[in-house]
Amino acid sequence: MKKYQSHNFIAGKWQSEGTGEFLVVLDKYHAKEIGKIPQATEQQMEDAIVAANEAFEITKKWSACKKAEMMQKLYDRLDARKDEFIDIIINEGGKPRSYATNEVDRSLMTLKLAIEEATRFGGEMVPMDWGAGEGKMALTHRFPIGVIACITPFNFPLNLVMHKVAPALATGCTTVIKPAPQAPMSCLAFAELFEEVGYPVGVINVLVCDIPVAEKLVKDERVAKLSFTGSDKVGWYLKSICGKKKVTLELGGNAAVIIDEDTDVKAISDLIAKGAYLYAGQICISTQRIFVHEKVYDRFQSALIESIGNLKVGDAQDESVLVGPVIDKGHMKRIDSWVQEAKAEGATILTGGSITSDKHNLYAPTLITNSTSKMKVAAEEVFGPVAVLEKADSFEDAIRMSNDSKYGLQVGVFTNSLKNFKYAFSELEVGGVIMNNIPGFRIDHMPYGGVKDSGLGREGLKYAMDEMTEGKLIVY
Repeated sequence: MKKYQSHNFIAGKWQSEGTGEFLVVLDKYHAKEIGKIPQATEQQMEDAIVAANEAFEITKKWSACKKAEMMQKLYDRLDARKDEFIDIIINEGGKPRSYATNEVDRSLMTLKLAIEEATRFGGEMVPMDWGAGEGKMALTHRFPIGVIACITPFNFPLNLVMHKVAPALATGCTTVIKPAPQAPMSCLAFAELFEEVGYPVGVINVLVCDIPVAEKLVKDERVAKLSFTGSDKVGWYLKSICGKKKVTLELGGNAAVIIDEDTDVKAISDLIAKGAYLYAGQICISTQRIFVHEKVYDRFQSALIESIGNLKVGDAQDESVLVGPVIDKGHMKRIDSWVQEAKAEGATILTGGSITSDKHNLYAPTLITNSTSKMKVAAEEVFGPVAVLEKADSFEDAIRMSNDSKYGLQVGVFTNSLKNFKYAFSELEVGGVIMNNIPGFRIDHMPYGGVKDSGLGREGLKYAMDEMTEGKLIVY
């Protein structure tokens, strides 16, 4: 089994020493070691913060052209090493090959969008020529705010790093990154590219560390912004300790699909099965709750169960596999306990509901009905290959059922009624409504984020750049 970069990248240097404790990273299907990274010390975090601030004194003065040119060099290096990054994502994340390929392609697109936005990002003219402002003109210009603390999850170990780093580079900010312990290798490999293309020391720092060292990063007043993607519990806690800095939280949810009575249910069953179980459901906007109008419920249930049965589960290296391993045994046991708890409380398992390979961390694609909104499989983010399917008395009832949640990220609405879609857009308590598609739809430039416990702020290049800058007004 190939091993990858196993050093932290701090202040432009690869560091092989730390606290004396090490993080062992495993291939998620074969459970073989692919990396052993030292846990960074508090002093190393201090060094990273200092280096990032020193680098900011350089990059904040760069022209838009300079920022775009440097990112283009980064793009070219990532594109040249595309196959290597696909391999890393498959091994460390357990992501099916086709989906890992898609992630690297999206990462390249995210960086390309940042290159384009860097050259057109700016302020605005402010109307002033009236009243006390008569005869004057005004405009705003946006300035980078400084060091961005980036804490990223395992499920998109490259593209969710890119969604934080690319807008930082496009605005002239610098970064200190704590990648997910389950999958830090993609981020470390990405840091290698900065060395190769000649970015100033400190523009990017990548540290594997324990909670107290990570909290130092979050609390430090020399850090201008926290950008966090992960669980709602951790995200809101970090916001509570981060002080006055800006904050963006992408916290996931229990995304719903609503299916109206006029929908061709057989035509969409494969799409919804893929939306629920791709990458073992380990996607923030994976379809978890499915609410179907009673008039088409029985037909849809049959079609969906058939579609689920056609999904291939197994080794992520296999081109035909869509459902690979769960990220680790702890998550797999939690998923199974939630499913068994729902069954004990009266829910019905229509298909799946069991561990299919403890050795390879495989869990069967699971569909549950007769659930309640209080059961963990419906109320919490499962982040596993589990979905609930429930009957709605009407379209309005399905909207109500979808809103009966502490989360609000994205919802997919299948309907041919313009009236019903307008009603859904007006009434759904989410950050995004996806018309006649699954909630897992995301294009990397669109504003992405949620309401309620699903987060705070928006990602997507231009929107993230807004949050990594401050506007300054000049009147003359």
